[in-house]
Amino acid sequence: MTRNKIKMKKKLLYAAGFILIAISVNACSSLFQKCKFCKTVTYENGSVINQTTETEYCGTDLIKKEATPPITVGALTTKVECR
Repeated sequence: MTRNKIKMKKKLLYAAGFILIAISVNACSSLFQKCKFCKTVTYENGSVINQTTETEYCGTDLIKKEATPPITVGALTTKVECR
């Protein structure tokens, strides 16, 4: 084999290794993220009158969702509940 072929194979091997490591690191980081299921619930005088279906939120999306303050208009209060 010529030197050029050996160099090319090394480059391809390094590139494949780099891509494999990048994919595995990205996949592992999502496994360690904190995730919860959240829904929006509307109460009237303390009784539930409406709620959305639960959706999973992780990482910064979860932080934003949990930081959403309750909104009260008259006797109606709408807030995000996560479990």
